[in-house]
Amino acid sequence: MSIHSHIFTLFLLLLALLLSASIPITGHEFSIKEATVHDFRMAFQQNKLTSRKLVRFYLGEIHKLNPILRGVIEVNPDALLQADKADKEKKAKSLRSLEGLHGIPILLKDNIATKDKMNTTAGSFALLKSVVPRDAGVVRKLRKAGAIILGKASLSEWTGLRFVFPYGWCARTGQGRNPYVLSATPCGSSSGSAISVAANLAAVSLGTETMGSILCPSHFNSVVGIKPTVGLTSRAGVVPISPRQDTVGPICRTVSDAVEVLDVIVGFDKRDKATRTASKYIPRGGYKQFLNANGLKGKRLGIVRNPPYMFENVSVQPQVFEHHFHTLRQGGAVLVDHLKIANIDVFFGSTGVEALEAELKISLNAYLKELVASPVRTLADVIAFNNKFSHLEKVKEYGQDLFLQAQATKGINKKTLLKLARFSRNGFEKLMKKHKLDAMVAPTADIIHVLAIGGFPGIDVPAGYDGKGVPFGICFGGLKGSEPKLIEIAYSFEQATKIRKPPSFKP
Repeated sequence: MSIHSHIFTLFLLLLALLLSASIPITGHEFSIKEATVHDFRMAFQQNKLTSRKLVRFYLGEIHKLNPILRGVIEVNPDALLQADKADKEKKAKSLRSLEGLHGIPILLKDNIATKDKMNTTAGSFALLKSVVPRDAGVVRKLRKAGAIILGKASLSEWTGLRFVFPYGWCARTGQGRNPYVLSATPCGSSSGSAISVAANLAAVSLGTETMGSILCPSHFNSVVGIKPTVGLTSRAGVVPISPRQDTVGPICRTVSDAVEVLDVIVGFDKRDKATRTASKYIPRGGYKQFLNANGLKGKRLGIVRNPPYMFENVSVQPQVFEHHFHTLRQGGAVLVDHLKIANIDVFFGSTGVEALEAELKISLNAYLKELVASPVRTLADVIAFNNKFSHLEKVKEYGQDLFLQAQATKGINKKTLLKLARFSRNGFEKLMKKHKLDAMVAPTADIIHVLAIGGFPGIDVPAGYDGKGVPFGICFGGLKGSEPKLIEIAYSFEQATKIRKPPSFKP
């Protein structure tokens, strides 16, 4: 090991000790760290906290921790002004001040457009100083609910479709770090959203998912991620990959917080036609009613044992999941074990990637064309930018192979899409219906492809930590529109286990 490597290792060790010893900041005896949306709401009502104090706390934590974690790309220069506005509305006893996300700061993944002083770049210098035409659909809903847009979270650049690895790297911030074990992967592409809420740089955040981009970072950062049914939340104003698979969802520290955010962002948006169809799944009265501690009772949960490595991750003992299965049974769930998803090799193969590359080229070109101002207008322009500014975009180190493959596509192969839909229908869907399952339960990494290709929802909940202290999660996935059942299951499991703990910042 070189002298530089030794110095860097010592630096990380000292920093980890400093971060783990940090003292929670309080406001009028109210501890902000690890507090939930409900806690904030009660503190507001009892005059123990203001939105300004809450925003100032998070800005301080970002200033202190972000230089090493790199979970935030930029903060909103108007965040304190928004907080002052929220505090004035609370004093005026605005109706919305008593519910929802009013006065609560939220971080947005940097592929979600905001029509303000912040950039929307998908982590790339190619979109720096570009001008979006309007707020993304989900951002409009957040602002209407009184949420404070705190800043933009980092991500795997271009949501992971420029190159394969590393997760959590983008040109604008560099490599994002897992706050539990700094050398471990934070996964991606919503890495910064998960890093930030895990490390208390914010309580709530938004991520996006095409194939595992919410569920995987949640898994590795010991937080809760909800991947909604495709179309349940608007994708308008989000830097796209695939209209079949893209979805926007919350990443938070608790199931209840994630559901609070979900309730705000779901619903129809005229700029995303998929929301018209999916809106039929939204229950009257919203999703908070399904935060039921006894939600496991009577639920039929399927356990898949193919491919053979499911529940046999080398860093996690299979006995850990067997213990969780026992917890599910104790909660009243019926477990249907040793199931096999037909055609699962397709989900883990190259067919789905080929479809995504073709969709990326078409969707991204359309998004870039609509920008009010932009240095790039097509995928070809982005590729040329990366080559011209290779020192900024580290093209020599990481390349842009997926972009080049996408650019080489010549339209969407409808036969490929029909093939994927058929395999999804005859695989996961058929299995769920045959066994009358409410949800499938699996290690997160083993089910994300299946849920992605079918546009199905999933919820990741913290499930433990391996021998090195790296977190892992458990995922509950279901058919389209099954969010109410998944929330009951996930919340009940969370309340029965309460596994999550604050990060330790180990080197």
